[in-house]
Amino acid sequence: MKANPGYYDYWPYENRPKITWPGGAKIAFWVAPNIEFYELNPPENPHRKAWPQPAPAVPGYSIRDYGNRVGHMRQMQLLDKYNIRGSISLSTALCDHHPQIIELCKERDWEFFSHGIYNTRYTYGMSEAEERDMIRDSMESIFRHTGQKCAGYLAPALSHSDHTIDLFAEVGTELFGDDAGIYTCDLFHDDQPTPIHTRSGKRFMSIPYSLEMNDTIAFVVNKIPPRQYGQILKDNFDRLYQEGEESGTVMCIPTHNYQVSCPHRLKAFEEALDYITSHEDVWVTTGREIAEYYREHFFEKAKQDIENRVLSLRGGSNHGIG
Repeated sequence: MKANPGYYDYWPYENRPKITWPGGAKIAFWVAPNIEFYELNPPENPHRKAWPQPAPAVPGYSIRDYGNRVGHMRQMQLLDKYNIRGSISLSTALCDHHPQIIELCKERDWEFFSHGIYNTRYTYGMSEAEERDMIRDSMESIFRHTGQKCAGYLAPALSHSDHTIDLFAEVGTELFGDDAGIYTCDLFHDDQPTPIHTRSGKRFMSIPYSLEMNDTIAFVVNKIPPRQYGQILKDNFDRLYQEGEESGTVMCIPTHNYQVSCPHRLKAFEEALDYITSHEDVWVTTGREIAEYYREHFFEKAKQDIENRVLSLRGGSNHGIG
């Protein structure tokens, strides 16, 4: 039995090599709209039910359909207002079901990264070959419909396996070369990008994607009212902005167009965006741009610092780190 997932070494949040974001920004800020497709009657998975109700699960399906019909337009217009380009965590079946949404986002130069094919089909129970095929299908679909070589991955409905990160890194390289398949959002362990171990040895990293700032976690799991959620976003920003004076931090707001875009919730979200973007020294960017910048300027320094600390703890002998 594993003591930990094994994706990274312990690396305390102090005395790390300093991160400096473009233009001297203290914080890299990105918004990750989850634009998902849920099936009304998906294939059964013995490890997890897609809906709490017996089929047909009309209530759950229809509110998510509301998100793609109404909520997406609201959120997109709001992000336009603050010059924020979304990084879409995309159920790639949406490319076929709702291509209009894809076109609207392409026009705005939003990033598309993979969130699997359907958000009602889970990684649980898949063989390694089946998961590889699913990841490949999603990356090929993004490229076919957008021309983008997918950089990031968030497992469908957060259904992670022991092979997910390795497979995404490998498939990205196989399809498009070393600049695709370079970051994961599935690890929630840090407020800065961090190097991640892969069996291929690829330069791969985790980009902070906060479950605590995720609107579904806030509204559905933690039962937080909208105005309190807006204040939490501001408080989270304030702390990361303060720490960013010493070394650059990352703040992500993961959203869902059937959650934060409901009429009674949108005002608090808008006030938080207005507050964050009104500050100087904020790099308003995308997940891909954070990953590419970090990979070019800080990845090797970070990896070397981690290895030095691990070696120090082990008395100076290298036991296959990297």
